[in-house]
Amino acid sequence: MPVAYERALSRLRAEPKVWLITGVAGFIGSNLLETLLLLGQRVVGLDNFTTGHPYNLEDVRTSVGKAAWARFNFIEGDIIDFEACAEAARMVDYILHQAALGSVPRSISDPIITNAANVDGFLNMLVAAQDAGVRRFVYATSSSIYGDHTALPAVEDRIGQPLSPYAVTKHVNELYAGVFARVYGVEVIGLRYFNVFGRRQDPNGPYAAVVPKWIDNLLRREPCTINGSGEISRDFCYIENVIQANLLAATTRDDAALNQVYNVGFSESTTLNSLYSLTRDSLVRVRPDLSDLAELEPVYGPFRSGDLRHSQADIRRAASLLGYKPTHSVDQGLAEAVAWYVTHSFKRVRSLTFSFLSPPRGRTGGS
Repeated sequence: MPVAYERALSRLRAEPKVWLITGVAGFIGSNLLETLLLLGQRVVGLDNFTTGHPYNLEDVRTSVGKAAWARFNFIEGDIIDFEACAEAARMVDYILHQAALGSVPRSISDPIITNAANVDGFLNMLVAAQDAGVRRFVYATSSSIYGDHTALPAVEDRIGQPLSPYAVTKHVNELYAGVFARVYGVEVIGLRYFNVFGRRQDPNGPYAAVVPKWIDNLLRREPCTINGSGEISRDFCYIENVIQANLLAATTRDDAALNQVYNVGFSESTTLNSLYSLTRDSLVRVRPDLSDLAELEPVYGPFRSGDLRHSQADIRRAASLLGYKPTHSVDQGLAEAVAWYVTHSFKRVRSLTFSFLSPPRGRTGGS
């Protein structure tokens, strides 16, 4: 484990804090929730279940146990509603803002709803954080911000013209965060995620990410579609690396690290053709009964408008100022992710009653 991360975890265990995670029922949000509860923290979660799922929270509840779950207070609400943001932000130490409408294709299809969630909702959360006197506001931005800038690896200070409405919204987020830091003194840190993957990432729907969708397809012995030639490359980053970056950003004591934007990736590029082979091979290792998948080739479709051709993160700034050091390569992350999906792929039908997720609207552990 990286030294800086180990120190951060030790401090949190010794001095528990109160955290707000927006988008807590989503892929990244639920993983952050699980980690923080296992570290003895108190967590407030805000989600409207547009892209998150109650079964993600149920999975966390099962993982952490009854005692840890009692330190979690869930608020069902939308970041477009300022009052919900203000209620959620009251008396918390740190905000990890993950709530957004992701997906480049979705933003091209419906730029208005993407802007509402990603810009109006983001501004609501910034104002709520300022009003509540939150110690630090850590937010998710995106590698899509690099747009048509083709130099690799991507360095934080050199971006191009955006290629999608989604990329525009993430650029606006960074601009707003910078203004709130300079004008209002809010401590902000932005994390530019590069193609995050891992457990609880939704394989379903028209905007599903490639890794869970391919795993799900292969488990069903269905062909996988690659958009473009397959030589498009991405810096695929496993969820554990993203969790590390969030906790380091929230807890850093280095003033020079504040009010910055950081790339969060593994700093290697993997083509979609290579990713397909790695995913298929990982699945066969976990499920030898699926050995016939070795002969299943992908189907190639058209390149998607708005997508970057290639991406790779330069992570030197995060390494220098935050102590970020990825612990999982693409291979290691895929091995863990595939094992998780094999275990959970047929357990998605839930008899969940929503009431146990909804404690009284108020603060747990904040006073």
